[in-house]
Amino acid sequence: MTVCAIEMTTTTAFTIAADGSYAARLAGEGDALYAERWTLAGPEAYAVPLPLAQPEEADSEVLPLADGRVLIHRRVAERHAFALLYPTGAATGPSTGELQLGGVDVREGVRVRLLPPCPAGTGAFALAVEDTVTTVWQVTGDPSGPRPVARIPGRCTGGVWLDRAGRLLALDRELEGVTKAVAVDLASAEVSPLLQITEDSDDRLLLADPDSGLLLIRSDAPGTARLGWGVLGSSLPVRFPECLARTGEARPFAVQPGQSLMPETCGVALRLPEGGIGLWRPADRQVFRLAAPTGWLGGSGLWSAQGRLHLPYATPEVPCGMVGLDLPASPPPPVVLEPPTATVPRPVPLQQAPLAGR
Repeated sequence: MTVCAIEMTTTTAFTIAADGSYAARLAGEGDALYAERWTLAGPEAYAVPLPLAQPEEADSEVLPLADGRVLIHRRVAERHAFALLYPTGAATGPSTGELQLGGVDVREGVRVRLLPPCPAGTGAFALAVEDTVTTVWQVTGDPSGPRPVARIPGRCTGGVWLDRAGRLLALDRELEGVTKAVAVDLASAEVSPLLQITEDSDDRLLLADPDSGLLLIRSDAPGTARLGWGVLGSSLPVRFPECLARTGEARPFAVQPGQSLMPETCGVALRLPEGGIGLWRPADRQVFRLAAPTGWLGGSGLWSAQGRLHLPYATPEVPCGMVGLDLPASPPPPVVLEPPTATVPRPVPLQQAPLAGR
């Protein structure tokens, strides 16, 4: 299999499966790197190292699957190779099993990276980006190895899943100097517009929640690049709250699931430019700012449907830890006072004020 080019790029150092069951990262120090799988579904997180005889390169990518295996993407000579890693038991003790999936040949000029975990759980996809065309590769699930499933004219970045089935993928496509988010149907390879705020604006999709339809967007339609939000399939315009504008280059990294038909109530977690964490709902008029835990990994996290944000961290004392944060209650709406009338009523003396029942 051949694609035009391939230069590896890196993604977030810590990646959580779409269902929150597992996570994966490259662990170790210096040149002694290895894949590490975290189990998150139990009462307490724990890590399982997946070392092989040869250390992993720093630009390798790892992606957790819902079945507990970890997909690894490596640059091997003139190929991009994919394999599945998993823990095995042996007479000599625990070890790491490896299932080779195949790879793609390379030529000059294309970048390849793994897409975020597919909501379907076991599937995994990669993006190969050239100057004039982008190819989506299905990496797992086909006995013949990685195969192309869609070719999109233009240079694409990003990658956000729009449904739970793992069929609709949003990409930010650059054509003729303008970037617009498009939706790609991986079953039919059909490409359709997703964001068209103005004709000349750069409209990128950063995050989406399939349950509520909440979309987190960055666009320069307001005049400068700002965070905004909208609802998938809604006829209402995208909104750009002033409280989000004050967060600068903040980036959303997790959104609360399970809020069907209630996008305004979804909790959104933001990685702030100064390294802290912002918590926000579309219904709020402010961003709650919190300090990040020591050893926070990769600017990543996972919302529960109940509104609790779980953040992974690793320190010398706690090599595998999760800390939970509750979404603060929204403040009450401001009281709107009626404008004074032409006739000002006489003030009621305090002892005569109708306070009963208050």
